[in-house]
Amino acid sequence: MEASLDDVVQLKRILETALLTSGEPLSVAELGKILGGEFGSDVVRRLLEDLRADWQGRGVELVAVASGWRFQARPEFQVYLDRINPQKPPRYSRAVLETLAIIAYRQPATRGDIEAVRGVAVSPNILKALETRGWVDVVGHREVPGRPALYATTRGFLDDLGLRSLEELPPLEDLGALVEQIPQLEIDAADTGNSGGASTETPDEGAHPFPPESPTSPAGSGRGERAEQVTELSSEVDQGQVDPPSAAVAGEPGKAAEEVKVPS
Repeated sequence: MEASLDDVVQLKRILETALLTSGEPLSVAELGKILGGEFGSDVVRRLLEDLRADWQGRGVELVAVASGWRFQARPEFQVYLDRINPQKPPRYSRAVLETLAIIAYRQPATRGDIEAVRGVAVSPNILKALETRGWVDVVGHREVPGRPALYATTRGFLDDLGLRSLEELPPLEDLGALVEQIPQLEIDAADTGNSGGASTETPDEGAHPFPPESPTSPAGSGRGERAEQVTELSSEVDQGQVDPPSAAVAGEPGKAAEEVKVPS
């Protein structure tokens, strides 16, 4: 359907109004419905790109994330917004960040997979808190005895990081810094659970997820081993030895368990 210049201006105003008043990202399909369903997705995307260009050089930008399109403040202006709405700097525990990183880069992953890399038991509270936050979800069960749950990241996780897909995930060592830019995650992440006979730990709140600790120091012996394992994982990801996470899994957080079957 051809549209005149006046029509294009009006269509962009409609999209602009919808996006500015929405509390959540809006998908191309949703925006198409707002326009009456008269335009295909390609036309809607071109309108969005034009609208994005219209907002260049302003304090607010139009961006595409995993769930759709949204307006957001440019990062360099956040310091001014914090003056009227100061946010407590996030302090994520080592246990939370390590668990999240392993799921993000090895998904779908079971609790046993996470514990194998970390070398300690994973508290169910950490996984539950990450689920509550909307960053991970159960996407199926591994077809082995006990059928352990398979965890993967969600579109909400990518939205919060400002990413469109898993392929845009930063290098593993940079994930912690990126996550800490997100407003405070209220997780009591004391990793005090004990399952399967694995050792437990008391995490350092606010520490970098993979600090360079000496594996020979009394307090950091287990953590040093974990740091080496995570470093090896990072190297495997960079060298392509670990397949990139499945976008289909991460993009369908509510996928039925029986639809995802991973052999042992």
